[in-house]
Amino acid sequence: MFPGERDYRAERAAFLSTVESLTPEEFEHGTTLCAGWAPRDVLGHLIGIDEAPAEYVKAAGNVNKANARLVERFRALDRDALLDRGREWAAKPAFLSLTASYGLLGDLAVHHQDVLRGLGRSREVPPPIARAILREGTVFGLKKLRRYRVEPSDTGRAIGRGQVVRGTAEQLGLWLAGRGSVEPELVFATQG
Repeated sequence: MFPGERDYRAERAAFLSTVESLTPEEFEHGTTLCAGWAPRDVLGHLIGIDEAPAEYVKAAGNVNKANARLVERFRALDRDALLDRGREWAAKPAFLSLTASYGLLGDLAVHHQDVLRGLGRSREVPPPIARAILREGTVFGLKKLRRYRVEPSDTGRAIGRGQVVRGTAEQLGLWLAGRGSVEPELVFATQG
């Protein structure tokens, strides 16, 4: 088993359970924290990481371009067909994804929260998943970490420098990853 694989497989199953629980309207048109993406688009993106990693190579480092291509490809599938592909994705991760499961866990977990929070839902985030969200946030939030020191209240360790920001690892990770809607949940310590 690869590092992180057990948690990665469990999070895939949890994400699939979430999207399967959505009404057809929520699935097709529900709000997520990913601008312009409905839950179906988030699922398409995640499946695409397994099925078409070459899109990222063809996009020459432009992740947004590769993501857009993948999302567009999966928009051609109706809900039932996309959920069938999602079940296959959850049950049989691609070997390349499994080898990178420790790193991909954060992306998957952030997107799971994107769907849940976008629809006004929540869940108990397991500590390994919260830590993965914070790790993912640190990758995308390097500029913020030059100005802010994030201090998770539940799991993980403090990182960064500057003004102290407190919250859960999940909240801080999402904020660092560009999900500004979680900012009201954070505590910004006054400097001075």
